[in-house]
Amino acid sequence: MSRPHFGRWLLFISLFLCGAFHSASAATEYTIVLAHPEQHLVEVHLALPEGSAHRELQLPVWNALYQIRDFSQYVNWIHAKDRTGRALSVRQLNPSCWEVMGAEGGALVEYEVFLNLSGPFGAELNARHAFLNLAEVLMYPVGARDGPMRLRFATIPQDWHVASPLDSSPDGGFTAANYDRLVDSPVEIGAFQESDFEQGGAHYRVIVDAEAGDYDMAKITVMLQKIVASATSWMEDRPFDQYMFLYHFPRGPSGGGMEHAYSTAIEISADALNRSPDALASITTHEFFHLWNVKRIRPQGLDPVDYTKENYTHALWFSEGCTSTAADFIELRSGLTNERQFETQLAAGITELERRPAHLWQSAEESSLDAWLEDDAYYRQPERSISYYNKGELLGVILDLVLRDTSQGKSSLREMFQWMNGNYAKQEKPFPESDGILTAAEAVSHADLKSFFEKYVKGTEEIPWNDFFRGVGLKLAAATDTVPDAGFAASRDFDGPMTVAEITPGSEAERAGLHVGDVILEINGKTVGEESADSLVGLTVGDTLAVKVRGPRGGEREMKWKMGSHAQITYQLKDLESVSPQQRIRRAAWLKGEAENQQDSQPN
Repeated sequence: MSRPHFGRWLLFISLFLCGAFHSASAATEYTIVLAHPEQHLVEVHLALPEGSAHRELQLPVWNALYQIRDFSQYVNWIHAKDRTGRALSVRQLNPSCWEVMGAEGGALVEYEVFLNLSGPFGAELNARHAFLNLAEVLMYPVGARDGPMRLRFATIPQDWHVASPLDSSPDGGFTAANYDRLVDSPVEIGAFQESDFEQGGAHYRVIVDAEAGDYDMAKITVMLQKIVASATSWMEDRPFDQYMFLYHFPRGPSGGGMEHAYSTAIEISADALNRSPDALASITTHEFFHLWNVKRIRPQGLDPVDYTKENYTHALWFSEGCTSTAADFIELRSGLTNERQFETQLAAGITELERRPAHLWQSAEESSLDAWLEDDAYYRQPERSISYYNKGELLGVILDLVLRDTSQGKSSLREMFQWMNGNYAKQEKPFPESDGILTAAEAVSHADLKSFFEKYVKGTEEIPWNDFFRGVGLKLAAATDTVPDAGFAASRDFDGPMTVAEITPGSEAERAGLHVGDVILEINGKTVGEESADSLVGLTVGDTLAVKVRGPRGGEREMKWKMGSHAQITYQLKDLESVSPQQRIRRAAWLKGEAENQQDSQPN
């Protein structure tokens, strides 16, 4: 299976001469060789220092997504040598773990990996660029995961550059204190464009891989300056000196964002970016705020990461959903959205939740726990599940209103996040799931909020929306409308393609041959956006719908049918008939995401 290894043997000698096996360093060293971009193949050279004779090497089975993905399926071969060049025995213990024997004097382990998973959750090498989530590529020595790590790259094309949030080393490589820090640092290698700026004492890099005519770097930079200024002011914290924004704007189906402690990787199709420029600000703000909520304010279920099996948590409604709530307030403060847009989006979120029958029997905690099922189209059906993103964001909004009410306007979600940052993140300890969030909420409000959590977080009681919105002079109004109906619903989950999750029985879509599980490639000749509904905007009853799909087992087909209609309930937020001065004061503070009468140092 292997080819001649003369070049890799020279690299082994080089590592030996440079002291890669010297026990004093105790560092695990990696060299990633971009061996064959046209074949999507890299070679990884893993230099192990002196130590025990038997070493176990583990390749993670999941990363970035709450899905078991078994990256070992992409490993073509693996072998090892000692410092004299003598072949060492390598034994596979399970599909993702190997044992190297005779490595007491150090060893060089080599293996080849196929990388063709695009998007911010993947690892990809092709003729255009390389993008690496390193946990999908690098095995770690079991027992040495907490030790120092070094990383280098070899055979990089002449006009390509390397970008990573890792600390650089004098030899042109990178260093990390441990494996977790190493693989929490995405790498972009290619002929990308770069910009940077200083804000509030920190340095920010902006890396873009896209066609030059598909984006405006100056506009992106201005947007980022507003986001980081607003977010760091809102949290009154900046736990970094350098941060990297990495963007891909491919021409084709794509979408998603992945948070990291010192960076984020975001992908939006060039077509979707052109149609909805505001989408970039929304996803960027969400992913940037994750540097606090998830990366540092972490639930016990996710800490530490177990790369060998699922990490279960009941708190994704907070870690993901309330991150969206915080992002909403940050966008309002930065001027990237306004009151009308915020309230329209909030009402749309309520409409989404109320239309899913599963909200009557699946709680926010249960939805969080079931995150590992989200790659299944049946699970995503409205009768089966709710979204912890959706309900979590709504819970964040009403919890904010509850905090304001119980504290007489002295506290809000902002103070709760700051409390959790100080009492959990800065103490380097995870919070105890939903009970830890309750503790924080009660600490800043000085009120008993157990009933709220029992009813709406742990339980499935219907949320009395107007009881909460009354404090800011708003009410939720329902209306029944006749609306166009394509006969199906589809969504993109994490890095997955747009997949049909539901088909209306007896609809034109069903008669045309659309099936649950079909991947939507195009709607009326255009690449699909984040949700199927985004691609249907502007269509009316009777319009022809042309859909290109790929079946679960491959094979593309095209179908056409007429848009139907159905009656549906939609919600809108409206002013109360009479809004008091106190309600107006509270609403103004609410829209700034801060407590009432707070003297804030929001930058210009």
